[in-house]
Amino acid sequence: MERGPRNQPYYRDDLALVHHLGFGFHADACAPGILRLLEPVRQAQGLVVEVGCGSGLLTAHVVGAGHRVIATDASDAMLALAREHAPGAAEIRRVCLPDDPVPDADAVVGVGHALNYLDDEAEVERSLAAMAGALRPGGVMAIDLCDLSWGRARADQPPKVWRTESWALMTEFSLPAPNRYVREMTTFVRQEDGTWRRDDERHDNVLIDTAAVPELLARHGVDATVASSFGDEALPQGLVAVIGRKS
Repeated sequence: MERGPRNQPYYRDDLALVHHLGFGFHADACAPGILRLLEPVRQAQGLVVEVGCGSGLLTAHVVGAGHRVIATDASDAMLALAREHAPGAAEIRRVCLPDDPVPDADAVVGVGHALNYLDDEAEVERSLAAMAGALRPGGVMAIDLCDLSWGRARADQPPKVWRTESWALMTEFSLPAPNRYVREMTTFVRQEDGTWRRDDERHDNVLIDTAAVPELLARHGVDATVASSFGDEALPQGLVAVIGRKS
């Protein structure tokens, strides 16, 4: 995922591990639709760049379908997991948007709304422009983004707890502004001696009016639409798929 405010890291070791072990269902659900969109790229033996690869959950699907993939993320802990989980990737590297360059590619993909972890809407727009600029002619874009409606749908969401034998996660939600969604998370990871290690993270997500994204991308040569899914999956309320092609 991308960096947090004041360059504080998101997804340190414990939360990265918990996310990998317990929350792979989103990548699994989105993978079939994304792979269908990428089929022309695979046939042409093109290069796929993944933005916000996390622990390599989607990466493994794309590599397994026969694609050459450069998987990128801003979390060192996530990248370490991705190297274990998706060893067939052509490269796994740290890219911190919007400042680091996006490698030139025939497709740019990403799930897990990585751009919403940036500091503000201007950084999201700069990152979208960088991704569009990295696409070669005919290139495919397929990413997800949280709309303003993501926050409205969760304004009164109660705290949640997930627990397994090896880890637990407690999350509290808030909406301090219509375009700002905050999660306060505490992780517990069981150690070899049976004790539990605790860590706390606060994630500030910037929400955007995704209806404006196609116009922004059009200025950079990408004909894009905002869709309710990449294929047959049902995305959570407020999460949209941005699907485009470079002219």
